Amino acid sequence: MNILYLTNHFNIGGISSYVLSLARGMKGRGHGVYVASSGGELVERLYEEEIPFFPIPIDTKSEANLPKILGSLVKSLGYIKEKDIDIIHSNTRVTAVLGSLLEHFSRKPHISTCHGFFKPKFFRRLFPCWGRPVIAISREVKEHLCDDFRLREQDIEVIPNGIDLNRFKVYNQEFRLEVKKKMGLGLGPVIGIVARLSDVKGHSYLIEAMKGVLKDAKDAQLLIVGDGKMKEELMALSRRLGIEKSIFFMPSVSDTAGVLGIMDLFVLPSLKEGLGLSLMEAMASGLAVVGSDVGGIKSLIKHGYNGLLVEPGDSRGLCLAILEFLNDQGRARSLGDNARLFINNNFKEETMVLETERVYLECVNTNY
Repeated sequence: MNILYLTNHFNIGGISSYVLSLARGMKGRGHGVYVASSGGELVERLYEEEIPFFPIPIDTKSEANLPKILGSLVKSLGYIKEKDIDIIHSNTRVTAVLGSLLEHFSRKPHISTCHGFFKPKFFRRLFPCWGRPVIAISREVKEHLCDDFRLREQDIEVIPNGIDLNRFKVYNQEFRLEVKKKMGLGLGPVIGIVARLSDVKGHSYLIEAMKGVLKDAKDAQLLIVGDGKMKEELMALSRRLGIEKSIFFMPSVSDTAGVLGIMDLFVLPSLKEGLGLSLMEAMASGLAVVGSDVGGIKSLIKHGYNGLLVEPGDSRGLCLAILEFLNDQGRARSLGDNARLFINNNFKEETMVLETERVYLECVNTNY
């Protein structure tokens, strides 16, 4: 099969990681793979993997931006014909609209992956454009599609993101201390989060929790990895709470294994979350984890077995959970070991590739 992956951009983030993993896996299974987007810093990774990249002017967040979508449509139709594409696989709401139009004009099957939650706006109800079928990355995302957009259960396949466990290692304390020094961090425990700086990720609640954590663990430090519009607001909150010397901001990184390797504890306090790729990577790294009891997070964290769950927006709950791990390192190591085992047993990258390939084969065998 020849597969065309669509995404708005190819910058650092969960969707780009997902597309890269799938494209690499499908190529390894002998399929032709192509990626179309507006470009981004991770395009270089595609070139390294010898995966063809096709630029299209789809750099918009609005599915109503017809000039961008129609421009991408015209450009992509010729490419689909030239490369004899068999499957069109979209990965954002905007590219799902584009993918549906491409399916109509090219008569090639279009499937889409839903990576999170969407507001049930009138336009989205009027023009579903979800693909046939839709891949949901968690059971909770499937329920959202059924409840809020009235999609049929039989049109949705739940295929969680997969993790390549070989990329993530459990580092010893000596190595962590050495890297902390190089990064300008203190020697105390590092609580970390890897996520875009958006209000839905709950950074503000984590920073507020750190105020209480520092009363009991004065050398603790919070490492926030990610980019986004809320950076100045979050820095201001740190100053307002008087804890700015214990909060460190770091730009997004293309390979998260390194930054996860120096963390002692990972926290994802999202208000909504489709699944949580960074959380999965932290668990694969053998870290003790704390997450909000929402969305796909609660399908990853089994409270008291491989991590701790707290209510969303509960700064005090986050504080107590963090301190529970900091005050009992043996428990933290035990739950971290369970977290790594859980990811290895349930979220292999190979499984994601094989299950997605099965969906592709079912699509191409359908008469159009």
